[in-house]
Amino acid sequence: MEMFCFQCQETAKGTGCTKVGVCGKKPSTAAMMDMLLFATRGISVASTGLRNSGASIDISVDETVADNLFSTITNANFDEAALLRKIHKSFVVRNNLMIDAKRKGVVLPVVEETTWCEDKYCDTDDPATDFRLFEEYAEKAGQVGVLRNADEDVRSLIELTTCGLKGMAAYLEHARRLGFSDVSLDAFIQDTLSQITVRQMSADGLFSLVLKTGDRCLRAMKLLDTANTSAYGHPEVTRVSTGVRRRPGILVSGHDLRDLEMLLQQSFTSDVDIYTHGEMLPAHYYPLLKKYPHLAGNYGGSWWRQRDDFALFNGPILFTTNCIVPPLEGAVYRKRVYTTNSAGYPGCIHIEADDKGNKDFSAIINLARQCEPPTETDSTTIVGGFAHSQLEQFSAEIVEAIKNGAIRKFVVMAGCDGRMPVRNYYTEFARRMPHDCVILTAGCAKYRYIKLDLGDINGIPRVLDAGQCNDSYSLIKTAISLSNALQTDGINDLPIVFNIAWYEQKAVAVLLSLLSTGIKNIRIGPTLPAFLSPNVRKTLSDRFGLKSITSVDDDLKDLNLINN
Repeated sequence: MEMFCFQCQETAKGTGCTKVGVCGKKPSTAAMMDMLLFATRGISVASTGLRNSGASIDISVDETVADNLFSTITNANFDEAALLRKIHKSFVVRNNLMIDAKRKGVVLPVVEETTWCEDKYCDTDDPATDFRLFEEYAEKAGQVGVLRNADEDVRSLIELTTCGLKGMAAYLEHARRLGFSDVSLDAFIQDTLSQITVRQMSADGLFSLVLKTGDRCLRAMKLLDTANTSAYGHPEVTRVSTGVRRRPGILVSGHDLRDLEMLLQQSFTSDVDIYTHGEMLPAHYYPLLKKYPHLAGNYGGSWWRQRDDFALFNGPILFTTNCIVPPLEGAVYRKRVYTTNSAGYPGCIHIEADDKGNKDFSAIINLARQCEPPTETDSTTIVGGFAHSQLEQFSAEIVEAIKNGAIRKFVVMAGCDGRMPVRNYYTEFARRMPHDCVILTAGCAKYRYIKLDLGDINGIPRVLDAGQCNDSYSLIKTAISLSNALQTDGINDLPIVFNIAWYEQKAVAVLLSLLSTGIKNIRIGPTLPAFLSPNVRKTLSDRFGLKSITSVDDDLKDLNLINN
């Protein structure tokens, strides 16, 4: 094998990418990511040892760990030079923590993550050009990747936990940019990484850690919800245009609302319009973002269609987070792509923040002025903004519709989209659902059905979009509110079923959140994660009723949406 990675849903043959990533990741990139995670585990062992002794940990350590985890999420960072700099920085951070521990008399666990490269290269001025360093890291990476754990059940539970931590780190990073943090969650991430590095844990102990991770993922989503709504107001029901205007445009992709806000502020008088793409669509639902008249609409479809959509957009594209599809050689838009935060792609200009978190987007704005307006690909509207605060305003109508039988079932179809044709299942499932059923959604899975004309029930749309993947918190909070209003014993007694699509690690964080609340009989697709061993799959099935989707007909029947 030249590499091994099985963290996303589209991993090769449903088992693992061994020659090149389906996402476009090269073996050398995969090696850098394995090495970055190795260094991050070392930081976590040291920081946890210091915390347990009563020492305080500087926030920069938390930021480094979160950024490292976010950078290894699928489709986030393909820039090996940037990854190498992160590895180098991480060893410096780890070594400084180890020096601090020694000075304080704190004895740290002796593991490879805290011994390898202890005294090397810490004074290298430019590690990105130090090829000897690159080669040594790459050689070491082959020994510290996913397959370091020989026991497939242990490996499965560790990777399930690690994927959840990556998703949690992404949510914490977004919240931190808006001034919200929770040091207990950062400490949990590092303590968990330390445990799976240092301790020889049983499968039962690791399974308990998985559920604890789910609980903390839910807290992280709640924190981000608080951050977003404090900064921009609670989402409102909004009709979003998919058409174009006559001025040049900038397309913002990814997930970060703070970046979009800064760009809107800096481009206000520039005669340039700003469009959202993919998971940035819900930005239009926030009152303090949609007040900008040059926030023009949402352009294109789901993330995996970007090669076609970006070529027609004509203006610059800003990736604020993951969901990058590597542009083909010679792609007309390649020189118009910018990245920021944990995202990166070789050859693209990366925009860094200053010490106060501010960014200068003038280069993007100036380039946009020189470009043609976007080519129209669609001209319709998308309706969304049904987050928990908005649904609370409809609670009386919803409860009455449930009680009188107008609404028989809610179907949670949140999660990710992807390029596999099998994902047409979700479009067909939405089309064929009985007319007394309502879809609750969040994330880019919505692109499979958000434009279908499914009508409404007594004025309540049959597709209620809460927002981004992290807004799955809204769906859980809404379910809890419904349970209270209908006086049921819990979510599992509500007329709600879960049929979730996944692609990457933030969706895993959402799944673990659902499991941690005790929600059962979740369908997940289009396939179960490759990192779940047969024994772990059986445990999840036995304890929670978790299973893979099958066919539209069978699942409609099995979920009691139509008669058998």
